[in-house]
Amino acid sequence: MEVAVPAAAIMAKSPEKLQGKYKAMVVCWLLGIGSLFSWNSMLSIQDYYVNLFPNYHPARVLTLVYQPFAFITLAVLTYYEAKVNTRKRILFGYILFFISTLGVLLLDLGTSGKGGIGLLLASDAHVQGGMVGDLSFMQPEIVQSFLAGLAASGAIISGLRMITKGVFDSSQNGLRKGAILFFAICTSFELLCVLLYAFVFPKLPIVKYYRAKAASEGSKTVSADLAAAGIHLHSAESAIPERLTNRQLIAENIDYALDMFLIYLLTLSIFPGFLSEDTGKHSLGSWYAIFLIAMYNVWDLIGRNIPLIEFVKLESRKGLKIAVLARFFLIPAFYFTAKYADQGWMIFLTSFLGLTNGYLTVCVLTSAPKGYKGPEQNALGNILVLFLVGGIFSGVISDWLWLIGKGWLQ
Repeated sequence: MEVAVPAAAIMAKSPEKLQGKYKAMVVCWLLGIGSLFSWNSMLSIQDYYVNLFPNYHPARVLTLVYQPFAFITLAVLTYYEAKVNTRKRILFGYILFFISTLGVLLLDLGTSGKGGIGLLLASDAHVQGGMVGDLSFMQPEIVQSFLAGLAASGAIISGLRMITKGVFDSSQNGLRKGAILFFAICTSFELLCVLLYAFVFPKLPIVKYYRAKAASEGSKTVSADLAAAGIHLHSAESAIPERLTNRQLIAENIDYALDMFLIYLLTLSIFPGFLSEDTGKHSLGSWYAIFLIAMYNVWDLIGRNIPLIEFVKLESRKGLKIAVLARFFLIPAFYFTAKYADQGWMIFLTSFLGLTNGYLTVCVLTSAPKGYKGPEQNALGNILVLFLVGGIFSGVISDWLWLIGKGWLQ
């Protein structure tokens, strides 16, 4: 039985001397993988869904149906961020991920392969915004590990999809068998994430230190996590000091917020819809879209780890804005490459899209919270993720513009 420890006793320790930093980074990396595992599994299985629903543009329809739920839910959670129990919020999200992937698997089994597109609805809004906000008041390496896990999710899912497709490719009904195995593995991993967040992460010393520090600065969102770790707050420690409002935080960080919006507006106007349906037919056949998505995910992962090298990390606000705007030259580049160039150039552009997406995401999300108190860092993390999801939603809508003149309503 654990004994309750005063938050002041945890705060007395220096974070550099606390054990568990690297363990926290590994756990955050796994939680990052889990927060997009379900979503990336739906994207990477597009070859199966295109076979099931050839006339419905599944790569585009799925994202278009999903994103409004995620955006509205995240907007509500961001508005009430200071009052939301972060532990319940994130646990609910991971449990919903588990139920969603299990539901997709059972739906496919129950319909004998005649259905299977499920909706993840608001789970991403609960997890990603909550985790980024929660980790924003910890060391940058910890939030970077979570962000790297988001990209690793795509890379692992793409590799896993290639393996399951390859194993069953020549067998009878092999496409469906590979998809079933694929979703079974994804469902098991989501259950692992529920257990990691519930029982492992809150008890790591460095996590307890930063949550106690945030609580001493007025954060109410960490109280349940501190209680789960056996730490109790005295009334003096839980007093609420004055903090900047969400509106003030947006005003001071509007450039970072717009950076996040524009990064994902551009990325989602190309990935995954354009890459899945509009790059023509090539020698790789049905493997071509899977390979392009895999290359995007691998280079997204590489890009998210580059900022660990301090001298190549871009922290200039002006420099970030220039880099974000320069990425829009990729739109005509992809258009002319799809029309006139071979698959080598398409693979190169897709890799560059992923590299810049991952690199700029980490640079913005690790630079913006610096200089703020714990509650403000939490709120700012939620705000930036809200703009990120807004960019995704806008990008998903923009992606349909590639279908103009191609009978897109058929």
